[in-house]
Amino acid sequence: MKKMAVLLAGLTLAASPVAANEYDDRLSSLEAMVEKLTGSIVERDRTIDQLQQSLRRLDASEQTTPAAARQEAVVVSKDEVRRIVAEFNDKSPEPDFLSRFSFGGYGEIHANIAEGDDAGGDSNDQLDIHRFVTYVGYDFADWLKFTSEIEIEHAMVSSGDGGELELEQAYLDFLLSDYANIRVGRTLVPVGYLNQHHEPTTFNGVERPNFYKYVVPTTWWSDGIGLFGALGDITYQLAYLGGMDGSGVSSSGIRGGRLKERPSLNDPAYALRLDYTPFASRDLTLRLGTSLYYSGLDNGNKGNDPGVEADLAIYEADFSFSYGDLDLVGAMAWERIDGAESLAAGVAEEIFGYYLEAGYHVMPSAWQTGKLANADAVFFVRYDEYDTQANMPTGQLADAAQDRRDLTLGVSFWPTTNVVVKADYQILRSDADEDPDNTINFGIGWQF
Repeated sequence: MKKMAVLLAGLTLAASPVAANEYDDRLSSLEAMVEKLTGSIVERDRTIDQLQQSLRRLDASEQTTPAAARQEAVVVSKDEVRRIVAEFNDKSPEPDFLSRFSFGGYGEIHANIAEGDDAGGDSNDQLDIHRFVTYVGYDFADWLKFTSEIEIEHAMVSSGDGGELELEQAYLDFLLSDYANIRVGRTLVPVGYLNQHHEPTTFNGVERPNFYKYVVPTTWWSDGIGLFGALGDITYQLAYLGGMDGSGVSSSGIRGGRLKERPSLNDPAYALRLDYTPFASRDLTLRLGTSLYYSGLDNGNKGNDPGVEADLAIYEADFSFSYGDLDLVGAMAWERIDGAESLAAGVAEEIFGYYLEAGYHVMPSAWQTGKLANADAVFFVRYDEYDTQANMPTGQLADAAQDRRDLTLGVSFWPTTNVVVKADYQILRSDADEDPDNTINFGIGWQF
């Protein structure tokens, strides 16, 4: 387009009785004008992308962000951002094929060092490329969008290795209004805050809280259809999903009951998630959330159901609070398994757990200059308490090793907003005669 405009301008000038130097000056002027117009279009597209990203962040309740990022944030209503985006879109030409794509991802590398050896004499110390994740999205229209997420875990995928290659998300969003939208496909189960916001730059600690491993699993996804939207300060998600596999539930919790390939719809699941943000500003933010989940447990991969008569109910609540440099987060969940006696030995009728975490931003503002302009550092302490055998079926005894109390002390450093370096020390205790080994963890994570 630019070359055609310059060519036409050149032909017009060549037909006019002007001096050669005047011709050169006018041609140069036209080239500069075309260059300026091209730059304006590029800048406009970039602005639209930035505004749309800001809107997505506003729509999702943020958990914990660096102080530097909070200080630089501009407080603006979601309605105002939507108005600006709509105004730009109305004036923009139809996007081409490539501009409809969006790309992103995250990853994390961990070093885990246990104090002592296991029963077999192995140290279990390891360096682990724990997760490498890519996002690909495509906008069929401004109201019809596709989102996908593919993850590689533990760097290697082969028989006999612990690695996994997984399609964690693949869904279509039909954006009908602020109040009601439809989501169809494979999506994260809306239970627990961290299950849907688990990128390493969004939480403290090298490993995710053990509450979110043994009580409410992450990352936990399923296939189905859902409704989501916002009603004032409340956002909601309602989903009809493939259910859990009761044959995978064990004495250590429900994590093994997730179906990752082709979940059965024989005994489906229902989930409801609510988040309420009464206020959010640079210096003071509060978010309150709750999740309800119910699933029958007679489900198997590809419909090969295990033939069990049991069901699972989860009642969960969580919060995040920030005041100045202080961050507080926490969650609690109670789970009830009716028919636990028909499942594997050791499966409890009730599971209970909670965690609380406090973090304090300690990066001096005088250091936040130059390359460290967006840097931040947080010292934190986290306490997890959970029991995956809180109440056992009649005639079965609980394993004291499943009643756990974990204390994590650590630091997170963000050299810039989307990269974090972490270190922590975990003191692990149980009601058994012998406690798990304490661990020292180091990690680095990123998101883009």
